[in-house]
Amino acid sequence: MSSPVVSPARGDAIVLGGVRVEFAAPGGELNTVIDDLDLRVPAGQFVALIGRSGCGKTTLLNLVAGLVSQSSGEAAVLGGPPARARRRLGFMMARDALLPWRNARRNVEYGLELRGLPRKSRREIAMRWLDAVHLGRSDRLWPWQLSQGMRQRVALARTWALDPEILLMDEPFAALDAHTRVAVQHEFLNLWQEQERTVLFVTHDLTEAISLADRVVLLGNGRILDDVTVGLRRPRDLEAVRVDKRFAELYDRLQRRLNHLPEPLSGQED
Repeated sequence: MSSPVVSPARGDAIVLGGVRVEFAAPGGELNTVIDDLDLRVPAGQFVALIGRSGCGKTTLLNLVAGLVSQSSGEAAVLGGPPARARRRLGFMMARDALLPWRNARRNVEYGLELRGLPRKSRREIAMRWLDAVHLGRSDRLWPWQLSQGMRQRVALARTWALDPEILLMDEPFAALDAHTRVAVQHEFLNLWQEQERTVLFVTHDLTEAISLADRVVLLGNGRILDDVTVGLRRPRDLEAVRVDKRFAELYDRLQRRLNHLPEPLSGQED
């Protein structure tokens, strides 16, 4: 029997105990997406979630965000039910989802506007974060005038502008070409190393997972199959990290586990 998690240990940002998530399939049958999963994420830790498509990674993010509910088990985010913590979270997806009728600055301001901040405060915060991602001079450009890399950096600025205690990131750099992806990874890593917020980061890229995270969790059919501490020094240089002996050891270990994973259960969501 799992222990209660509504009062998590001091310092835990996310605590899941014996969590099961099921969705109804056509015909009325239930598909199990997450099954008896236990996970603790200390405040300030960067955790990467990896696994084949359909293993439950995105569902796990949505559970932490309070967008789906567990069928059984217990979940606590920042000391209470996930839905209660929503205003303290930032969620970033693979696509930038910029609003085409707003310029870069006003896209960054959008969440702040929804929270009721005065115009002057919104503008100051938005410009500070656009400067942080080296787009301060592009604040008046429309989304269609920005490259994909620039758009994703605006999305990063929009996420950080909300001052989230937890960042939930669903393959945020997957849509970028290889060169741009590395550049935006650098931008994000530099920001995170200054802020050290809790991160739950979904990726299919094992190199990205090991390079960025403190810890890599491998999911398979809704269960945790491996959970490894990266153990590489911070601050990190992404090029230097990828020739480190520890990186090679972790990559080999996790890649072998990935190669031998069973196919996801029929109808299961990512």
